[in-house]
Amino acid sequence: MAFVQMVDKNLPPSRYQAVKFGMWIAMVSITMMFGAFTSAYLVRKPVGNWYEFKLPSQFFISTLILIASSFFMEWAFRSFKHGKEKNYKLGLGLTLLFGIGFIIAQVISWNALFDQGITIDLNVSGSFLYVLSGFHALHVIGGIGALLVSNFVAFGDKFELSQLRLLRLDLVRQYWHFVDILWIYLLVFLMLQ
Repeated sequence: MAFVQMVDKNLPPSRYQAVKFGMWIAMVSITMMFGAFTSAYLVRKPVGNWYEFKLPSQFFISTLILIASSFFMEWAFRSFKHGKEKNYKLGLGLTLLFGIGFIIAQVISWNALFDQGITIDLNVSGSFLYVLSGFHALHVIGGIGALLVSNFVAFGDKFELSQLRLLRLDLVRQYWHFVDILWIYLLVFLMLQ
């Protein structure tokens, strides 16, 4: 099926751009916060009293789960744009399910750290790991909230192609891909340190 044109006279193009710009400003702010955390990590590590440890394998499993969720999100978005209601709903539901799976995998990862004797108050190195992964998990939980709303709209309302719904779904999609890329950055950063 070809791309379906959507018309919504209530939202002018300038409004779309303003909302998207606001989302990008929020994502830049979040990026700056994590940049500050990783910079503090780099400054603090050479000072000494740093406990070296391996990341639990569960962190890598959670990464695969989050990457899969991004593929499902993209599939849902493209399906919506092409009027494929069933695929759109399935993709959105799977994105939500895998997002929750990521949080569960993170909790399992923290338990694995705890089992290694690495607690948040043991050493500053462990504290940094818990702060980086914990703050990221909070941002994913925010994305899960947006996905819940998107799923309620998808399954609760009559399927309708409109610019407003496309804009909302696109904002959720952009944010979801952002937290995915952010986690990959954090994981690579922690592996290289």
